[in-house]
Amino acid sequence: MPVARALVRTALAEIESPATDTDTAELLTAELVANAVEHTTGDTPIELVVELLETGCQVEVHDPDPAPPADLTNPGDSEMPDPWQEHGRGLLLIRMLSSSCGHRPTESGKAVWFTLPAVPRQRPASEL
Repeated sequence: MPVARALVRTALAEIESPATDTDTAELLTAELVANAVEHTTGDTPIELVVELLETGCQVEVHDPDPAPPADLTNPGDSEMPDPWQEHGRGLLLIRMLSSSCGHRPTESGKAVWFTLPAVPRQRPASEL
């Protein structure tokens, strides 16, 4: 996951203005990549796509498993994750911290994505 986080950080650094919350983007990217790694076999690649938009950014993780991620966009009657368990909070984080999220089929499996809005850069106090 460190490589995925670094890639997102580098891509977001390319945006002149407005910026996206890099910490949140890195966290949610790590969750998407971790889910893809956990639910796919190691013999097929996982692809990370970062799209820089005027309104923010969209991050997608492509994997070969066509099954949609459970409870990503429609949590339904699922219970809140057990705070004592190691797993189970990633999709909740993505739903709660992104402006939108979802999944779509691809020719080779699926893409799971989230978007984050642009936020204005803060000017240093010395410029105020």
